[in-house]
Amino acid sequence: MTKPIKKTKPVEVVEENNEQPQQTEQTEQPQENPLNSNKKEEQSIFTKKRVLFTSTRGIGSKYRHLMTDLISLIPHSKKEDKVDDRKTLSLINETCEMKSCNYAILFDVRRGTDCFLWMAKTPLGPTVKFHVTNVHTLDELQMTGNCLKGSRPFLHFDKTFDSQPHLQLIKELFTQIYSTPKGHLKSKPFFDHVFSFFYQDGRIWFRNYQISDQEFKKESLLTEIGPRMILNVDKIFSEGFGGNVLYSNPNFVSPGNNRSDQKLAKANKYIKRKYQKSQAAERQKVAFIEPSEVDTLFEDF
Repeated sequence: MTKPIKKTKPVEVVEENNEQPQQTEQTEQPQENPLNSNKKEEQSIFTKKRVLFTSTRGIGSKYRHLMTDLISLIPHSKKEDKVDDRKTLSLINETCEMKSCNYAILFDVRRGTDCFLWMAKTPLGPTVKFHVTNVHTLDELQMTGNCLKGSRPFLHFDKTFDSQPHLQLIKELFTQIYSTPKGHLKSKPFFDHVFSFFYQDGRIWFRNYQISDQEFKKESLLTEIGPRMILNVDKIFSEGFGGNVLYSNPNFVSPGNNRSDQKLAKANKYIKRKYQKSQAAERQKVAFIEPSEVDTLFEDF
C-alpha cells in the first residue's frame, strides 16, 4: 500500500537585499576666481622669458669674457652664434622668434676696441644702443665677493633714473632683462646678490655686489663681485634693432672722433714744438755777437 502524501506548505523565499542605499551627497566645488587664473597665466608667460646673447665677428677676448660673465649671472639667457653682417641686424628678431626669446643683447665690436651694446625687446622694440667703456671682468678683478650660480638678483637703481623719460625707459628695459623670472628651471629660489645701476657724469655705472649677513648684527654687508662696466647711451630706437630714432644723446661723441681729436692734439703739440725750435734758432742768430779786433789784441804777447 502506498503511504499518503503529506501536504507541505510552500516555502516563501525572501530575497535579502544587503545593498544599502547609496547616499548621494553633492559637494559644492569652490569656484575659481578669475583673477587667480589671470595671475597664473601671467606667471606662466613671465617664466618663459628668455634673453638671447650674441656678438659680431671680430670680438676680442676682453668683451667675450664680459659676455660670458653676464651669461653666467643671468640664468634665463641663451647664447647664439655670431652675426656675420652688421647691415642685417634686424634678422636677430627672427632668430629670437626661432629660439623662443623675448629679449636680445648684441655685442657689436668694431676695430677690435670699440664695443657697442645693443639691448632690445624683440620684435616690437624698443632698442637701446650703448657704448661700453671701462670694462673689468671677473677674472681680472678677483674680488672677494661670491654668489651662487642661478640665484635671483635684487635690482638697485639710482634716483636719477626717475627724473628723465629716456632714463625711465632704460630702467624698465633693464628690469625686464636682468630680473630672473620666479620659478625658472635654472634659477634658485632666493636672493644673494644685487645688480646696481648708478647714473653719474651722463653715463650708467654697473656694479654687482654680494649680500652677506654679519654675525650679531642686523645689517647686511655688500661685497663687490664683478664685473664692472660703464654704459654711455647713444640712441634709442622704436623697434627691435631698427625703426625710428626716439632719442639721441646730444653729448655723445663717437670713439672714432675721440681718436681723431687725440691725434690732432698730438699733431698740434708736435707743430708747436717745431715752431718753438725755429723761434729759438732765430733768437740765437739775433743775439750772436761778431768777433772784434779787441778780442785778438793781446794774442801775440
